[in-house]
Amino acid sequence: MPAYINLQGSCRKASCSSSRDATRQRVKFSDDRVCKSHLLGCCPHDILSGTRMDLGECTKIHDLALRADYEIAAKERDLFFELDAMEHLESFIADCDRRTEIAKKRLAETQEEISAEVAAKAEKVHELNEEIGKLLAKAEQLGAEGNVEESQKVMMEVERVRTKKREAEDEYRNSMPASSFQQQKLRVCEVCSAYLGLHDNDRRLADHFGGKLHLGFIQIREKLDHLKRIVAEKQEKRNQERLKRREDREREERMRRK
Repeated sequence: MPAYINLQGSCRKASCSSSRDATRQRVKFSDDRVCKSHLLGCCPHDILSGTRMDLGECTKIHDLALRADYEIAAKERDLFFELDAMEHLESFIADCDRRTEIAKKRLAETQEEISAEVAAKAEKVHELNEEIGKLLAKAEQLGAEGNVEESQKVMMEVERVRTKKREAEDEYRNSMPASSFQQQKLRVCEVCSAYLGLHDNDRRLADHFGGKLHLGFIQIREKLDHLKRIVAEKQEKRNQERLKRREDREREERMRRK
């Protein structure tokens, strides 16, 4: 498989191993041109590649050899690249959340007005749809892994939730005219900003919640939460070390004055 190295936003094919070695000599993993999120395995350009929201090539260098160099160096000293990666993911997720809010506002403006009571019943159906979709995706994953017994247990839970959904749909249907019920009521997925329909079938739900796009956003959001905790812990540790050094200097200064 040919190796690709992304230099200053353009992807260039490395013709041979000597070319890759020369590149690594010119560019170190600590270089500002290297994507720190890639080094930590969480760049959205990698995670969402091949999905509906494929971001294309990252503007910074992505190279697995540089990631390996980083992982070796990180065992010997704290490079604190988590801060760069955290800020990158924060910006990306903030932009996605803004788009989600815009989409929700657009839906509110275009979909037929319904009462708060009817809206609550529709939301209940959406929530049960989401639960079914997640369970189906989980059952399929367990089945693919050969864990048939656990997969069957999950499918039993799916049937239980389907029963609750039918009851919720009946309540929703009885609360509004038949013509209005037939209209596809949409909502925006809070995780990946995709549109979900009130009447989506099980296959559509499983494809969404088990799809690469939705799971990719879950991975990014979970990684961001993880990075926030790490950064907070390291910053607190650094603050404590800084405070201790200052106290030591002040103590030495008092000793010299005596």
